[in-house]
Amino acid sequence: AYVDKVREVAQAEQAQILVLAVSTEADINELDSYEERQLFLEDIGLEEPGAAKLIRAAYDLLNLQTYFTAGKKEVRAWTIRKGATAPQAAGVIHTDFEKGFIRAEVIAYADYDQYESEAKVKEAGKMRVEGKDYTVHDGDVMHFRFNV
Repeated sequence: AYVDKVREVAQAEQAQILVLAVSTEADINELDSYEERQLFLEDIGLEEPGAAKLIRAAYDLLNLQTYFTAGKKEVRAWTIRKGATAPQAAGVIHTDFEKGFIRAEVIAYADYDQYESEAKVKEAGKMRVEGKDYTVHDGDVMHFRFNV
């Protein structure tokens, strides 16, 4: 098959290959709810859409990762380079955040997922306070303290 030939070339060049069924991706995107998409994926034997794999592969190739900010009205994802420090991550939101950085309150994504709320994470003692040298991890949920 043609894909096997492409795999051979990619392997020889130490490159990645990702095979996507575009018609299947289109079908997934036409479904209205997350639950419908999950059922469809389960029915066809997939754990996630190919688009999610594509995004992860692109981030990896570009040396990028994501951190989150969460408030009462909005959760937002921010893209940063792997290895970015907390002040650098804050600077993605606004340069004043980086210039006046004091500290970051950090919740690991796994802890946020497990406890399901910031309040419960705090109760469990899983929120950390990090300084200027903290290297942000993929999926961290962060609040920045700054003074300009």
